[in-house]
Amino acid sequence: MVFSTVGAAFGTGKAGIGIAGLGAFRPELVMKSLIPVVMSGIIAVYGLVVSVLIVGNLDPAQPYPLFTGFVHMGAGLACGLTGMAAGYAIGHVGDACVRAYVHESKVFVTMVLILIFAEVLGLYGFVTNYSAILFG
Repeated sequence: MVFSTVGAAFGTGKAGIGIAGLGAFRPELVMKSLIPVVMSGIIAVYGLVVSVLIVGNLDPAQPYPLFTGFVHMGAGLACGLTGMAAGYAIGHVGDACVRAYVHESKVFVTMVLILIFAEVLGLYGFVTNYSAILFG
């Protein structure tokens, strides 16, 4: 959960810097430019869900096998690291595209598509780990 939250925080901060720069020149575009910030927040939710699933599988009354521990650790690390990578990608793309959006409005569709591809990195990690936790 920590790694995905770090990625989400970086993405939010980096995209927020670009949005602040855009707001100085074209304040009417600020609301449309919040997409990278929202998508960064979703990355943190992936880490939260995986951590809740891992904790939900724990039962203090039963022994905790080594294999299950490694599955849980691998699931958490993989989801966290893909979330961190996705957050970095969203932050950099969001910052650059929001700054370009000030000058050219046609960049908006391209920005959204690239952000979707960056978000999918985190989603792949989430889906893989969700299945590992359920079936591992």
